[in-house]
Amino acid sequence: MILRAICIAVIGLLGCRGAETTHGTTNESGSAATESATAGGAATGGAATGSAATGSGSAGSGSEYVPAEFKSGMARWKDTVVYLDGDPIGYLTFGELPVTLKPTWIKSKVSQNKPPGCDKCLAWKWGEQRSYKFTDYLKAMGINIQKIRQMHVQGPKQTDTIVVTAKDLLEPKANDFLFRFGGEASGKAIPHVPSKFGNGMGPDKITSVMIYVTKAPPTFDEVGYVLDGVPIDGVPYHGEPLRGGVRIYLDDKLAAIIKRQELDVKHAKTMSDGQLSWGLYDFLKSKGIDSSKIVEGYVIRDERRKEKLPAAELEKLWFQASSQAGGSVLLGDQKVVANVIALHTRALKPEELPQVRPEEEE
Repeated sequence: MILRAICIAVIGLLGCRGAETTHGTTNESGSAATESATAGGAATGGAATGSAATGSGSAGSGSEYVPAEFKSGMARWKDTVVYLDGDPIGYLTFGELPVTLKPTWIKSKVSQNKPPGCDKCLAWKWGEQRSYKFTDYLKAMGINIQKIRQMHVQGPKQTDTIVVTAKDLLEPKANDFLFRFGGEASGKAIPHVPSKFGNGMGPDKITSVMIYVTKAPPTFDEVGYVLDGVPIDGVPYHGEPLRGGVRIYLDDKLAAIIKRQELDVKHAKTMSDGQLSWGLYDFLKSKGIDSSKIVEGYVIRDERRKEKLPAAELEKLWFQASSQAGGSVLLGDQKVVANVIALHTRALKPEELPQVRPEEEE
């Protein structure tokens, strides 16, 4: 019993020490992040108002369940989020790329099966790999490259961060500053950095992208970010990295995030199956999002745009967010599974939608 008590005391001491060294620029209640999101709103591409949009703050601020393996260190950066001056504007996944962003196809070797008994036959052939220029992504997100003070593309560690300026992004070399996805049209984002570009870093994956236009970029020490002389163990000007939830986009900008534990039950209605449901447009209104100009929306599931919904259907749509949903919501009577909802104020043409090649579905 004495030995067990000593162990518990040591674990508690280590936990306290970890809490003391985890810093962000929000206060303990996370109010700074909420105020930033409120000021941004849907118009600027920042997440909508309220705690559902911020996903940050202290550990006791009603955050969703997080498995133990994602609670500390760089494991907290499970989702690759793009931040503009500390405000989240999107997630760097194939299914959440802006529709105006078109791929750059890079010639590359791909494997192929050799015919039986043909020793001279090659086990590879020339193919094309889907990639995207960072400069094209910035333009698609409506960011003026000339005004960028710095852009940080974070790797597996904060000290692996690629640092580039507007000058770097306007050079011809920037055409080879790319990212792709591990599963071609799915998976984790992977950077390609030309030689001697920016600060010369070249991590093997991307855990976050942080763009600074109006706010001063942080500096670095041997551990990570430093802002005004204070170490930052999180997202500068935001706090804890965003994670989880069902994202809602309005014209390719992150507008709100649905998190089950942050939904107000007073605004729900009980359906015939006994489950609580919330009106989609009521939720948008609560986040300060104007739905009057929405023309259509798309249900994104497994990083693909699956169902197209006209405004008339969206307006009367209800969603459920049960604990069994697993990172998704269920839409309407048919309980259509949605990981992401993309709303648009104009009708998209079929050729504007992401086109996935058959070989990329393998």
